[in-house]
Amino acid sequence: MIIRPIRNSSDHESALKRIEALMSAQHDTAEGDELDVLATLVDAYEKEQFPIDAPEPVEAIKFRMEQLGLTRKDLEPFLGSRARVSEILNKRRKLSLAMIRSLHENLDIPLDALIGREG
Repeated sequence: MIIRPIRNSSDHESALKRIEALMSAQHDTAEGDELDVLATLVDAYEKEQFPIDAPEPVEAIKFRMEQLGLTRKDLEPFLGSRARVSEILNKRRKLSLAMIRSLHENLDIPLDALIGREG
């Protein structure tokens, strides 16, 4: 087992091919250990080379609404009046701390998505 750092796309591709070959390796074997180490290296490389930004707060809210089949009216208990819901969803008003807490606690929207970059 020769494991090298992943420094470029060629190293990355080679590591992915080796991972594919090791997918049926048994746990607690030399091949299983190699698979674990390679998977960790690939994960670190991909996080560095292909970062995924948190969604904009309004997009996170709209996505959760779609998942749960919610309407704008369903957001009123968490955001306030009908007008306030409209202002938030049309990006004319930012979320307050109380709104962020309410959306997180009641709709299980991740905090980092609600606090993330504003658009």
